Amino acid sequence: MKSTICIIGAMDTKGVEFQFLQTQIEARGHNTLVVDTGVIEAPLLNPDIGRERVAAAGGCSAEELAQRRDRGRAMAVMAAGAAQVVRELYERGLIHGIIGMGGTAGTTVTSSSMRTLPIGFPKIIISTVASGDTRSYVGTKDILLFPAIVDVAGVNPISREVFTRAAGAICGMVEARVPGGRDDKRMVAASMFGNTTACVDRARAQLEQADYDVLVFHCTGTGGQTLEGLVESGYISGILDVTTTEWADEIAGGVFAAGPNRGDAAAARGIPQVIAPGCVDMVNFHSRHTVPEKYRVRKLYEWNPTVTLMRTTAEENARIGKILAEKANASTGPAAFLLPLKGVSILDSPGQPFWDAQADHACFEAIKRHVKASIPVLELDFNINDPAFADKAVELLLEMLASRTN
Repeated sequence: MKSTICIIGAMDTKGVEFQFLQTQIEARGHNTLVVDTGVIEAPLLNPDIGRERVAAAGGCSAEELAQRRDRGRAMAVMAAGAAQVVRELYERGLIHGIIGMGGTAGTTVTSSSMRTLPIGFPKIIISTVASGDTRSYVGTKDILLFPAIVDVAGVNPISREVFTRAAGAICGMVEARVPGGRDDKRMVAASMFGNTTACVDRARAQLEQADYDVLVFHCTGTGGQTLEGLVESGYISGILDVTTTEWADEIAGGVFAAGPNRGDAAAARGIPQVIAPGCVDMVNFHSRHTVPEKYRVRKLYEWNPTVTLMRTTAEENARIGKILAEKANASTGPAAFLLPLKGVSILDSPGQPFWDAQADHACFEAIKRHVKASIPVLELDFNINDPAFADKAVELLLEMLASRTN
């Protein structure tokens, strides 16, 4: 049976371009289903689902949007409506992939619909903003942003190449068959940063030997948000949250903050979790010149040409410790803290640039002071990357997971 690929976008301003894309997809043997999110002029490509239905799903009429000519209002309505329409198409099994294109407005509307779809469902946007900070478009989903190179304005020698390759990409994604895996109940999440890689690599190897699949999340803000999303969706059975560095960025304005809800999903679902204040010694910025003026007198370390780290203070570490304790206190399942007394990262170890036992102590004491008595707090005389620390973290998590299955 042929697969159906949803083509979504403004068929008034981009109709010619979408028609070219449709031709390329159908030439590869797939059906298409066109969803129109335009609001002003008549569509240049006849849709299967018109703007009237999309606007109505977003809580307004297409006629009213056309009359008001309020671009911001129209984009908000069509984004909400497109999300509802596309989700319904997916749930009914009517589409097997989705592709859109546009600039900031088109990418915003299209991505809103794609973020309602599960990870693994093929999603591509040919976009003029497929670079820089794309979190507002991608969120925590596997949306592929395909650089448009030139504006989506006509079919020319450059766009023809881009559109054709993008059509081939979405068709290839739809045609791909993912090999079967094991029961999702055997999936464990681990949080990691470059400065805790040794710890997580050792722990991951042991958990895999215990027959668990380990999903490792890079704590770049989006990584933590993705972890939260998968926990909330029920994919994860346990968490080795040994890299809670995103809280340092959250309180100090770094670029890798995951938001104030980091840790809430595990607490709400009662997922077993072993927590450590990994890499809370560092706040992340981009290249050195991007560090805010007020922080340039602080201890900075250029991790690589695009990442500059700032050492946290004792006051900041105390705030982080209190937050970690409060998040754990809300848990409806088993939780435990491991405190590495010889440093929370590679850089925070004796003789290294970020070594500050007093600042670390402030975090540890805040955790012990604010955590409820029923949550164990184990102090280990190791650096977080020492093998014994990883071994203890795995031991605790496996005990928690075993108690849940017995």
